[in-house]
Amino acid sequence: MYIKKIELKNFRNYEDFSMDFDKKVNLIVGENAQGKTNLIEAIYLSSIGRSFRTNRDSDMIKFDDDRAYVKVYAQKEVIDTKVEITINGKSKKSIKKDGSLVRKTSELIDNIIIVIFSPEDLKIVKDEPEKRRKFIDRELAQIKPAYYDCLSNYKKILLQRNTYLKEDYVDNKVLSVWDSQLVRYGSDLMKMRKKFIDDINVFSGNIHSSITNGKEKLTLKYVPNIDYVESSEEQRRIFEESLQKSYDNDIKLRTTTKGPHKDDMSFFVNGINARNFGSQGQQRTCALSLKLAELDFIKEETGETGILLLDDVMSELDKERRKYLVDALHNNQIFITATDIDKELTDSYPEAKIINIEKGKIKIV
Repeated sequence: MYIKKIELKNFRNYEDFSMDFDKKVNLIVGENAQGKTNLIEAIYLSSIGRSFRTNRDSDMIKFDDDRAYVKVYAQKEVIDTKVEITINGKSKKSIKKDGSLVRKTSELIDNIIIVIFSPEDLKIVKDEPEKRRKFIDRELAQIKPAYYDCLSNYKKILLQRNTYLKEDYVDNKVLSVWDSQLVRYGSDLMKMRKKFIDDINVFSGNIHSSITNGKEKLTLKYVPNIDYVESSEEQRRIFEESLQKSYDNDIKLRTTTKGPHKDDMSFFVNGINARNFGSQGQQRTCALSLKLAELDFIKEETGETGILLLDDVMSELDKERRKYLVDALHNNQIFITATDIDKELTDSYPEAKIINIEKGKIKIV
């Protein structure tokens, strides 16, 4: 799978342009605040219809304009695909896939599969659990429509339950109405998350061992907020009991304190918790292993080679990790943003397309 072409109109600081891409390596070069990440954002938008930078669609519209347009052409293993997104500042954005209107975001899933790797991702090991949950959700929601729908429903019920908990008077019988739906979707989320972490643990462990020349063993573990069991029926019973036991605390804190919205994931290097005791170098190697494992997981699950967006991440890695990253990506299309041309990269990929950006304008160097 690879992106063939993009067209933008009034997107961020891009007024009107189109660009053909190399099917392997595209090096996007420019000073800060020239539009490199804006281009990466537009590419990513074609994958799940949402930005990785903002929750407000209007932020992506060029200043003093009221509408932005993105069109991405991609080649999949068997067929071509095209995604068009129109962002209107005053109404909901419109998305078309292969000319047909997309009515639910889940219809985009498994179409153009993209992995984003930014400096923030290097902190995934030491950051708060929310960042690790977001990683799990973003990866699974992108390739599994069932997970996306389940997560959306869970969040909707959770919001309704939390809104009720903020009322002056809360009736436990009313809470139990939300509980049954929360338990249903939450138990399914837990099952899919557990399987995902078990699967990606194998890929990331092999990669981490290669990066460290066999000196370190990386193990990923699912850390559920409530006890996890394989039996779906038993899982629902445990979840429901946990919610009921937490009624007093939930009412006191005015929020739901139990459930997969509090889940986490742990990283262990040679049996030691990397978040608490790992060096910065070890934590970054864990993050790199995890990102590359995403691509292996995507290939295993979909048969497609995912597209990798590296946004200003090369400068954050040491020479050894940069070399491993470059050597590992010969089967994937990659987009790399940088402030200058990386000789190590161009030596490894002499056919790389170098795209120079200045004030939202692009020219080939």
